[in-house]
Amino acid sequence: MADHVSRHPFRAERLAVRGQQLQVLHWGDPAEATDAAPLTVMVHGWMDVAASYQFLVDALRAQPGWGTRPLLALDWRGFGGSYLASGPAPDGDYAYVDYLADLDALLDRVSPGRPGNLIGHSMGGNVVMLYAGARPGRIRRLVNLEGVGLPVTAPEEAPRRLAAWLDGLKAPVALKDYDSVAAVAARLRQNNPRLTSERAQWLAGHWAHEAGGRWHINADPAHKRPGPHLYRLEEVLATWRAITAPTLVVEGAETAVYQFFNGRHTRDDFLQRVAVLKNATHRVLPDAGHMLHHDQPEQLAAWLAEFLG
Repeated sequence: MADHVSRHPFRAERLAVRGQQLQVLHWGDPAEATDAAPLTVMVHGWMDVAASYQFLVDALRAQPGWGTRPLLALDWRGFGGSYLASGPAPDGDYAYVDYLADLDALLDRVSPGRPGNLIGHSMGGNVVMLYAGARPGRIRRLVNLEGVGLPVTAPEEAPRRLAAWLDGLKAPVALKDYDSVAAVAARLRQNNPRLTSERAQWLAGHWAHEAGGRWHINADPAHKRPGPHLYRLEEVLATWRAITAPTLVVEGAETAVYQFFNGRHTRDDFLQRVAVLKNATHRVLPDAGHMLHHDQPEQLAAWLAEFLG
């Protein structure tokens, strides 16, 4: 479809990484990264795609000194172009450890020997926090956009969680399809009313594809299944404490993300977790919800340019 929003179109590339064909979007050339202007890698959230960062990239390009800096966004396995290239997970399962390993292998390819900046939104924010604790020397600056974590779990929940996972593997699962790209755009605006119709129309063409006269979301339906793993807060916090990179944590002032947890995980819980970080700046973005990089890309870009240097 026509690129009627993007002022700085990306170049898509598929890389063989850990048995997957992972799609990455380039704005600039990673080979041109320097110590003063290192590569910035961006990773998206659950049921999203790398192209979701386009509006933020356009805003960053307008910031002084950011006109040509190399930027890269990854489609996680099972999402976006990576899903279209590699298909569904053979075992029907996705785990955070695979996202960590994919990111590690990708950075080995695109930024060997030089620490870079890492930005993650939502699920991607949770992943980059764990990665930065596991590989502190690889990260120059770290940005967590609405990666608030998950509710605390107890060991006693393990049998029920494993049973739900086993049951889920046997049950068919599907994602809703749509009769037009306009219907996909309407769904995006239903999810986030702050998303302009023009941006929604553009993003819909990257969030879904047409096949057989219907528009299908670029994601493995298996993502809807429950996972087998508990969220072990003590391990998460130990990993966060190992982060050495200066870290910027950004929330949307009007985020509704905690509503999904039904009181099992609150903003106060998240702030207590952020307090363990050694070198963190915490900011709240006005007039923005969970998709803050869609809602206020210009203000967010200004904060990122200042923080990333």
